[in-house]
Amino acid sequence: MADAIRDGEDRLPFDPEITADGPRVAFIGHIRSAWEMGTAPKNISSSRDTGEAARIELEPDYARGLKGLEVGRHIIVLYWMHEGQRDLIIQHPRHSDVPRGVFSIRSPRRPNPIAMSTVEITSLDIEAGVIGIDAIDCIDKTPLIDIKPWVSTIDMPVQQDK
Repeated sequence: MADAIRDGEDRLPFDPEITADGPRVAFIGHIRSAWEMGTAPKNISSSRDTGEAARIELEPDYARGLKGLEVGRHIIVLYWMHEGQRDLIIQHPRHSDVPRGVFSIRSPRRPNPIAMSTVEITSLDIEAGVIGIDAIDCIDKTPLIDIKPWVSTIDMPVQQDK
């Protein structure tokens, strides 16, 4: 049964999870956190405010891919919000007075529940494939899609003169 929806929300006429027939994502590990369904912070900033650290555990075959990372560096973590509802196209966020399209918000309730956070590496065990991170806003055992280095010359938004 689909989750209840709020006033002003609308669903897709299909479930993307069931009807998807394109390429598949290979999960490379899991994120371990203190959060369970219903207790996860609403975003990475809120997670940092709690002081709860987390860790990433890679599947053994992917551990060598951590070579070149180091403690203190920031990484972009892409993960699959596997418990997120996938059929809402219009949502009414609690922080908004009006319903909004799914692509204008960062809710985990979306056709492809991909989330991302930029986090700091606090510990690193390449041999074991374990990365300690400063915080995360997803539930324990969330599937990991990818890790990318955060590079200021690439990832920092450009300030435009107004």
